[in-house]
Amino acid sequence: MRTIVSALAASTILAGAAGAAEIYPLDRATILAKSPFDFKVELDAAHGEADIAVTVNGKPYAEVFGQPAEFVAEETDADGAALGSALILRDLSLAEPGSYTVEVRAGDETKSATWEVYATAEAPRARNVIFIIGDGLSVAHRTSARIMSRGMTGGKADGRLAMDDLDHMAFIGTSSTHSIATDSANTASAYMTGHKSRVNALGVYADRTPDSLDDPRVETIAEALRRTTNKAIGIVSNSELQDATPAAVVAHTRRRGDKAEITGMFHEVLPEVMLGGGSAYFLNAEVPGSKRKDDKDYIQLFRDAGYAIATTREELAAGTNAGRLLGLFHTGNMDTWLDRNQLGKGTVDKFPDQPGLVEMTAAALDQLSRSEDGFFLMVEAASVDKMSHPMDWERAVLETIELDHTVALARDFAARNPDTLVVLTGDHTHGLSLIGTIDTEKPGDDMREKVAVYDDAGFPDYVDADGDGYPDSLEVKRPLAIFSSNFPDYYETWGAKLDGPFVPAIQDGDGRYVANEAYKDVPGAVLRTGNLPRDNDTAVHAVDDVVLQASGPGAEAFKGYMEQSDVYKVLADVLALGTDQK
Repeated sequence: MRTIVSALAASTILAGAAGAAEIYPLDRATILAKSPFDFKVELDAAHGEADIAVTVNGKPYAEVFGQPAEFVAEETDADGAALGSALILRDLSLAEPGSYTVEVRAGDETKSATWEVYATAEAPRARNVIFIIGDGLSVAHRTSARIMSRGMTGGKADGRLAMDDLDHMAFIGTSSTHSIATDSANTASAYMTGHKSRVNALGVYADRTPDSLDDPRVETIAEALRRTTNKAIGIVSNSELQDATPAAVVAHTRRRGDKAEITGMFHEVLPEVMLGGGSAYFLNAEVPGSKRKDDKDYIQLFRDAGYAIATTREELAAGTNAGRLLGLFHTGNMDTWLDRNQLGKGTVDKFPDQPGLVEMTAAALDQLSRSEDGFFLMVEAASVDKMSHPMDWERAVLETIELDHTVALARDFAARNPDTLVVLTGDHTHGLSLIGTIDTEKPGDDMREKVAVYDDAGFPDYVDADGDGYPDSLEVKRPLAIFSSNFPDYYETWGAKLDGPFVPAIQDGDGRYVANEAYKDVPGAVLRTGNLPRDNDTAVHAVDDVVLQASGPGAEAFKGYMEQSDVYKVLADVLALGTDQK
């Protein structure tokens, strides 16, 4: 989070220095016909309302939009400093597809933006959509998962991942509106709204005002589904449900950390299925473990709305006849596959009966498939990312294997229900590479000399005797050698972190992050001097394209290079969100 905040502060300074008018949505925005969005013009100086001229395709904007915008004589920053005048029009929608060029003139300030308003198919091609996101999923995660879980002989994989056989593919660009670098909020939001956004932003264009909840909104896919269809909506994640990726399905905020408010946004939409962590933001402030500052009891509010509540794997497995299901299995982020199933580390002692991603997805599909009109399900494997940040590679790869088991479950469902589109992608990548193996039996204490590359690498010796697709143990003689392209100062320990999730760097007395000396005396540990600024405690996201794969109705539209906002256009078309199906 420190990394994201630091990047945000820097980009805000640069944006302020530009000193020019701004239009939201931004130039080259793609907008679903009839989809509500907020229109805003920000001017760098104070102007009288009569001095501001706005046209759309050469006509007065109020004539095209159907109503005038609210005039704000002077916006101010958090310190009360003047920012300039503004116009804002909430809940605008454009029914006619086509190109819309907005031009603004106020004194010597000018700005223009051209939007593409697009239509969709008149009838849906898919009854159901299962959209699976491996948070931070990179090619190296996939390769490592295939080798670790399937093995390799003679240079050929001994088996395939379920994701390997999704039959359509595209490369996806992940950059934000203000930076080539990215986070899970703006990336997931682009998938779920069709609009690119700024780092930390969900369902909004990030404007200049200090209030994180007043920024210009765009419609989320959950809202579009509610507006145009009777489909059920499901959200599954092993993170907090309020975290960036699951929140993107419903949320509107400039600051992804507005988790108490995001809980309220879930309650406004009421997805039929919500399964994950984050119960701390559902509990009122008086309950131990709550992270709310008010007396709202969202557990009771969801119960009053007809939800069955599950808090353990056993309760989830018991099923429900209720029309809605809320599963909250941790106050924060759920524990990893390795800790839940083999080591008992992390917070497993406090939450000993957590379901896994496959179990949650199975429960969600069981519930959602009862909908007469079909469903949209977003599933996130959050800990691929959460373990990649601290370079806890074995945990990250095992999370990728669990993700693949979830893909297999989705493919099985689609095989029985061929009107189902299955999409598997990442929201962004990490800078990891698989470069060979580590020969732990090579003599000597210098672990660097045990990294085996090229012909010396051979093949790893993980064993899956029980055939469950996971290695029986990570304590092998020749594990995979995985390293990051970016890192803070830390001690490289060359192997699986069996004592608990890895914490590479901690703050010193000056607030800078330094190598965590808890690992200093691990045999063979080597201090690595970082290549990141010292306010970063973990590795950061990479800007590399992600790979998207899909099968089912409409999957052929995923091809070549696409922006994440283009992915939403495919979903909208497959689901015919440009038409009223109610």
